[in-house]
Amino acid sequence: MQCSKCRRDAVIFQRYSGLHLCEHHFNRDFEAKAKRAIREHRWIESGDTVAVALSGGKDSSAVLFFLHRLLGERRDVRLMAITVDEGIRGYRDPNRARKIAETIGVPWVTASFADEYGITLDEIVSRKGTGLSCSYCGVLRRALMNRIAREHGVTKFAYGFNLDDEAQSVLMNALRGDADRLTRPMREVEGMVPRIKPFMYIPEREVALYAFLHVEGFDLAGCPYAGDALRGDVRGILDDYTYRHPATKYSLVNLGEALRGAERPEGEGLRICERCGEPCGKICRTCQVLDEVRKGG
Repeated sequence: MQCSKCRRDAVIFQRYSGLHLCEHHFNRDFEAKAKRAIREHRWIESGDTVAVALSGGKDSSAVLFFLHRLLGERRDVRLMAITVDEGIRGYRDPNRARKIAETIGVPWVTASFADEYGITLDEIVSRKGTGLSCSYCGVLRRALMNRIAREHGVTKFAYGFNLDDEAQSVLMNALRGDADRLTRPMREVEGMVPRIKPFMYIPEREVALYAFLHVEGFDLAGCPYAGDALRGDVRGILDDYTYRHPATKYSLVNLGEALRGAERPEGEGLRICERCGEPCGKICRTCQVLDEVRKGG
C-alpha cells in the first residue's frame, strides 16, 4: 500500500485513523502526538532534569530516543537514564540498557534490588510464588527509582507507558473496584518525583515500530513472571474488543484522566513513612512488601 500523504510505500496502517503512513509521515505523526502530550500537560520546563526509566525494552528505549531528539540541543534541560535491576535471571540485563544509553549519548545510572533491599525478585518469587510477583516488583521498583532520581536531582521521571498500558490500567482498576486509584488526582507530592508519559496517547504497536526504526539492541523478551498477572488477561480482553471498536483504548484513557481530574476531599494526600522516610499513603506499601517477603508471611 502507498502512504495516504505521499506516494512512498507505507510502513503502517492506522485502523483508528484510516491512514496508511510511510516511514517519514509515520515519524512526523508519532512525534507530533508525543510533543502534544508534553505540551498539553506542561510536563517539561526550563531547568528540568528529566530521567528516563530505562529497562532496555522497546517502550523505554523509544522514549529515551525521542526525548534525546526533542531535548538534545537544549541547554536548559538535562536528560539522563536510570535502570533498576530487579534480579531476574536471564531477563533485563542492565548492560543492554547501558549500551542503549551510551549509543544515544545520555548519562546512565543503575541500582538493584539486591543492593537496596538485600533480596532479588527471583528470591521473592521462590518464597511467595508468582501470584503477586508483579505487585511486589512494582512497589519496590517505584520506590527505588524515586530515591535514585531524587539523589541525582531529577525533576521529572519519563516512563515509556503507551496507550495500551494506560487503557489496561484504567480497566484493571475498574475490574478491581479500586475507586481510589481511578480517582487519585494527578498532582505533585513532596518527595515524589513527578512522572511524565509522552507516549500515553500512542498505541503500543506504533511505539514498537518507532523503536525498530531508531534504536538497536533493545530487549523484546517479556518478564517470565508476568503470566499470572491480571494485566495479561485484561490485555487480551481489551485487544479483542478494540479490534471491533478501534477508539476503545482512547476512550478509556480519556475516562481515566477525567476521573483523576475530579476534586477530592482535603487530607487524603501522602505522608512520610516513619520507618523508611519515603512518601506513602495510609500504609507504606514498600515496607509492608519487604516485611511480607522477608518473613514469609
